[in-house]
Amino acid sequence: MAGVSSESLASALADLETKLPTASLSLADELFGILRIVVASPGLRRAMTDPSRESADKSALVRRLLAGKASSDAIEIASRLAELRWADARDISDALETLAATVAIAVAEQRSGQSGLGGLERLENDLFSFNRNVEDSHELQAALSEPQASPEAKRALALRLSPGASEEARLLIGQAVAEPRGLKATELVKRFAALAAKRQQRWIAEVAVARPLSDGQLDRLQMGLNRLYGRELKITTTVDPQLLGGVRVTVGDEVLDASTLARLTELRRQLAGQAG
Repeated sequence: MAGVSSESLASALADLETKLPTASLSLADELFGILRIVVASPGLRRAMTDPSRESADKSALVRRLLAGKASSDAIEIASRLAELRWADARDISDALETLAATVAIAVAEQRSGQSGLGGLERLENDLFSFNRNVEDSHELQAALSEPQASPEAKRALALRLSPGASEEARLLIGQAVAEPRGLKATELVKRFAALAAKRQQRWIAEVAVARPLSDGQLDRLQMGLNRLYGRELKITTTVDPQLLGGVRVTVGDEVLDASTLARLTELRRQLAGQAG
């Protein structure tokens, strides 16, 4: 996905972020259900992505079709997608899939409370474990790609392979084997794992420093970053003697360096032991 579709997906993900703190796994399940409706109807996909139609008309169409079939949150998310611009009709299906998976991933993140990293790590491990089981067995690969087998039969088989997996992992695995949309199930599971890994970066602070830090400095840095971001971060450090400003912090897509001195002042004070 590139160009205008990529921009639209980024906008939809930004809108979704406001719902994620209170989202439940049922919302992800509903969005996957809406995806099935959209995939089953090429005419609907064309209508939702027709550049000649007004955004309000496309949104209203989605709301009419989904009225009484999904929650208000799910309908709002789907109708918002219809308002955006898409380069290809398939792109809106890809976007729905990404949004649904992101909700499931965020629910896993919530399960760990202040330290969301643990829930995300478990989810990734569950997804990778499923893929290893399938990739190690030609029989399983054949069963999950058998065109005569029903989606529900494939889902049931996949879930039997993941008895100890989290609810979020089981939803994503079940979706991947039942509705792979032209991909191998394991490839779609890898996509879901990549989304989880990307979200995981929000909880990891990659810190580059000009000289090694003492244990006390690391502890103070940990406290300062946790306070700055309002959550418990996992810190990894590297030493770069050429680093200007003494410290550079990367959390997700955000970089704090010498160009953001105001936000780094408190961190420098923490490292110097001047703040509590």
